[in-house]
Amino acid sequence: MKKQQPDIVSHFGNLIDPRVEGKNRHLLIDIIVIAICGVVSGASGWEQIETFGQAKQEWLATFLELPNGIPGHDTFRRVISRLNTKIFQECFLSWVHSVVEVVAGEVIPIDGKTLRRSHDSSSGKSAIHMVSAWAASNRLVLGQVKTDEKSNEITAIPELLKLLEIKGCIVTIDAMGCQKKIAEQIIQQGGDYVLGLKGNQGSLLEAVETVFSQADAETFNSDKFDFYQSESKGHGRHEIRSHYTTDAAELPVVAQWKGLRTIGVVVSERHGKNKKTTECRYYISSQENNSELFAKAVRSHWGIENSLHYVLDVTFREDECRIRKDDAPENFAVLRHIARNLLQREKTKMSIKQKQFRAACDNRFLGSVLAG
Repeated sequence: MKKQQPDIVSHFGNLIDPRVEGKNRHLLIDIIVIAICGVVSGASGWEQIETFGQAKQEWLATFLELPNGIPGHDTFRRVISRLNTKIFQECFLSWVHSVVEVVAGEVIPIDGKTLRRSHDSSSGKSAIHMVSAWAASNRLVLGQVKTDEKSNEITAIPELLKLLEIKGCIVTIDAMGCQKKIAEQIIQQGGDYVLGLKGNQGSLLEAVETVFSQADAETFNSDKFDFYQSESKGHGRHEIRSHYTTDAAELPVVAQWKGLRTIGVVVSERHGKNKKTTECRYYISSQENNSELFAKAVRSHWGIENSLHYVLDVTFREDECRIRKDDAPENFAVLRHIARNLLQREKTKMSIKQKQFRAACDNRFLGSVLAG
């Protein structure tokens, strides 16, 4: 009788086994699924994945073949570090596309994160940098691309965009990704953009700053500018965010930026104990002159930092991970993203960290996470 496997397993059938044929004591799909379940349950390295597998062997055997029991940690390390990263990425995307419905108006932040301990001094290998796309309303990772340096985000973002379905969506990127070709690609793929501005676009930043700095109170209150305000309180801090948008048609460089329609500024006032700070952040956008939509996009961008990067560091201990050989850092990062998505899709109201702990303790709960 054929064993009933979780749906996610079917999306990894195209993986090519990197091992010599005829010398494989363990099935490739068993290795992948045990690794996914281990990371879901809190494993952060090869030895912990092996320990998890040994502890859960009876349960794993209900849906995996396990012809020679649980693989050793060296097998997990050797196989996963040699997996074709492109095909592994494609398997991840196949699964994501099957479970995530990205609707029109979805905000898709794109941002990068360095895996700090993935550097290998002995071979002169620097730490890798993963650029990820995040679905703000679904709170799920949509895809990721590796670069060797943070500065290479400019070349990685176009590659990541090619993997994504962004028609009708709003792509947000910080200042490093504020590039004419990236803006053009987003428009060509049917999306809109909200791009941060800093010194790397000096003349454009200066022109946008001038528009807002020269506007007086009367102008700000006219139909030329749209205004929206939001605020938040917590942890002893009160923040008031004032959002202004206006038409970009009068900018001297507007024709150089595909789809550019509006410019915006967020004036952020933070009130703490006996202290007040003010910060202005400037943006260009292909959206209509609507400050509330602009505010939603800008605010949603921080979700990739707070709900993904922070969780990867605090819950999955990504910055402490010393996995660094061959393609293991990139492939293990994908395993963490798979685990993060699975835990997010499980609907029980508890934190990701609590879900991890429960998955480690409760086979039934782990099964429900894997079924997500």
